Amino acid sequence: MSSAPMAPSPPSVIKDRRLRFLIWQSISTVSVYLFSSLLHLRLGHFSLSDSLLSFLALHAFLLLLSSSFLLLLSPCPAPAASLPELSTTLRKSAFKWAIGGFPRPDFTVDSVSRAWRSLKSIFFLVVCVVAGIFSVVAACWDSDEGAYSLRLRGAVFGFMYGAYYLASKRWILKFPIIQRPLFYSFKKYFYSSFTSALKMSVRWFVYSFMLLLFLPAEFQIKGTIGRWLISQIRVLLGIFTFSFCWEISHHLLQVLHTRRCIFAPPQGSAAAETNPSKTLLEVLEQSPPKSLLQHLAYLDLCIVSENNTEQWRRAAFFEESGETYRQVIRACLRPLENFTSKLVEGLEGRYGDCSDLFLKQMSLPMDFHTYSKLNAAFDDYELCAWSSRSLAALTVCSRHKDRYKVAQLSSCNTAAVSTLLTALLAVEACLGKKTGGPSKQFLSPTSMKWETVEEQCELHNKAYAMADVLRASIYQIVSAFWVDMQASAKSMVLDKNWISEAKPLFGARSVLVQKLLDFLDYRAV
Repeated sequence: MSSAPMAPSPPSVIKDRRLRFLIWQSISTVSVYLFSSLLHLRLGHFSLSDSLLSFLALHAFLLLLSSSFLLLLSPCPAPAASLPELSTTLRKSAFKWAIGGFPRPDFTVDSVSRAWRSLKSIFFLVVCVVAGIFSVVAACWDSDEGAYSLRLRGAVFGFMYGAYYLASKRWILKFPIIQRPLFYSFKKYFYSSFTSALKMSVRWFVYSFMLLLFLPAEFQIKGTIGRWLISQIRVLLGIFTFSFCWEISHHLLQVLHTRRCIFAPPQGSAAAETNPSKTLLEVLEQSPPKSLLQHLAYLDLCIVSENNTEQWRRAAFFEESGETYRQVIRACLRPLENFTSKLVEGLEGRYGDCSDLFLKQMSLPMDFHTYSKLNAAFDDYELCAWSSRSLAALTVCSRHKDRYKVAQLSSCNTAAVSTLLTALLAVEACLGKKTGGPSKQFLSPTSMKWETVEEQCELHNKAYAMADVLRASIYQIVSAFWVDMQASAKSMVLDKNWISEAKPLFGARSVLVQKLLDFLDYRAV
């Protein structure tokens, strides 16, 4: 695991990363433009003043596009309001304002965030079109095509790039499974940026060329075929130049914002000797939900919990009072409990008890509303995966490192096992597995059709991956405490020692005990 730079303070983490992104983006733009200028020189047309003006214009609009990248950036999917929803809300607000004076519109927090996300997307699309127009004109200044044709090409490229960026959800940060050195990440994404920029530039050059065929004759290039061919090569080279810069900026954004941040003082300092977990706990407790800072904190916690590279930080969790360990476990349980609650809400719908859920599972395939609610529950997949892995690693570590028996005496182990089992049962129910229901004397398993998620769809892939993470975490705990759990099972106190007394969010305590017995027998698949 590669080392990461120390974070000076939580509020400045995001600001420093954005500044670092703009610096690296400027360096990469200069490098790409210098190389493309050499190709322009070989094609014959070269002017130092024109080239400098072209570079300044290209870089200015690339900075504008990069700012819109940062505005749209999010570590997890964020729903946006549709155009009919926006128009309906505006009509209702206008009607209420006209009839009832000046009342305050009753917007919910969710509707405001959805509307704000839609406005961000529209603004990003407009910026892409504007940046595409001026970037094509700046990059293709030595072409024989007229300004109108170049602006049209730029508008087509910018609109299609923005639409593709939004449709493919490239604004969502994708945290790598393994944190590799920065140079390796740059080298890896450099090749992918080159290939994707080449494909996009060729594809959208063809689209814009076909559109230009419908222009009036006065906008067409007049001259020999050779002159026309050289002009098209220059246009293609110019489009590839700034599309390559755009792709590099996108990948730089991903690399620099998904780097691990260490929320701890330097080892050996006074703060590290007294309370090294203070900064991490503050970020875990106080960071806004679904924010980048929150994701970075959970990523740091997961790496500290699973690896032996920073044992002094992990050992600080098991201090004498046990308060630090309880705070860390509560922070890990919170995303999993929220995730399970959302799944239960999506599975049950308007029904409240298990029998209604059982009857619903035998109904026809789920409708779009249920599918959307279940799919939205997996938006925090990375947070839940990191929390699950941290829970398992810390619970296993507490077997030997917890000298004061805080984990067992404070019921942290039972809370961890119960939460993981409950989340797994909810995910398996989402996948269509039976988790409990009416007695077999009333219904035969062969006579019922369970509601399942269609394979290879987005929801199925997310649920399958989440179930795999939860199952691996539970097996990790079971393997470490197998002797103790077997003794508890033989003494008929497995539910007392390893299952919380509180009512689970999904299923029943007896179902959790049976599921834990399946893990003890290594039959939970």
